[in-house]
Amino acid sequence: MPDHIGIVACSAEGAALCYRTICVEGAQLLGAHAHPEISIHTPSFAEYVNCLERNDWAGVGELMLASAHKLAKIGADFLICPDNTIHQALPLVLPRSPLPWLHIAEVVAAQAVERGFKRVGITGTRWLVDGEVYPQALAARGLQYLRPTNEERDEINRIIMEELVCGVSKPQGVAYHQQVIDRMKREGCDAVILGCTEIPLIMSDANSPLPTLDSTRLLARAALRTAISGSSK
Repeated sequence: MPDHIGIVACSAEGAALCYRTICVEGAQLLGAHAHPEISIHTPSFAEYVNCLERNDWAGVGELMLASAHKLAKIGADFLICPDNTIHQALPLVLPRSPLPWLHIAEVVAAQAVERGFKRVGITGTRWLVDGEVYPQALAARGLQYLRPTNEERDEINRIIMEELVCGVSKPQGVAYHQQVIDRMKREGCDAVILGCTEIPLIMSDANSPLPTLDSTRLLARAALRTAISGSSK
């Protein structure tokens, strides 16, 4: 039997896409209708947002850790978090975590290397692109990166927090992401990280000026591989 995947969820849309990907692509690997056992826990999204707005990363970590303990009690073997932003608190969580975690940025960085990319653009919430979650993971693998400008960070953050996390997709949001990614292409990037788990709901290789690294689906696939191999134990 595959290992039991625990999902430490934050915002609904990204977590739902991750869950759905595991279920759908699990059937491709395990047979019709089959996928590993999956459990999801999340507090109210507002609790996370309140901590983020205060830059209270210790508070974010406590929310993640509470989910981790609940998932461990119901039998999860390892944990994933389909939210890039709150990975900034993961170093505070790991020393006290009851279970191992897959790190979304490390999964994405590994895929960037595998696909031969050299310089990647980072998109996501302002908290994410201001922080070191992706720069650290990319630099560890010898990859260069480019962040959005301050103006771009503000508008992408607005699109994410006012639209995408609420399940709202607008043509203007798509166009703005295309504009930012096109600038990154002109400045030498050969790929772009969709570094908010909701961005893949509106951006993909089909409409992006650069090849995309879809953090949500890459994490889901890494979780599938880990569960099927039993390597989390």
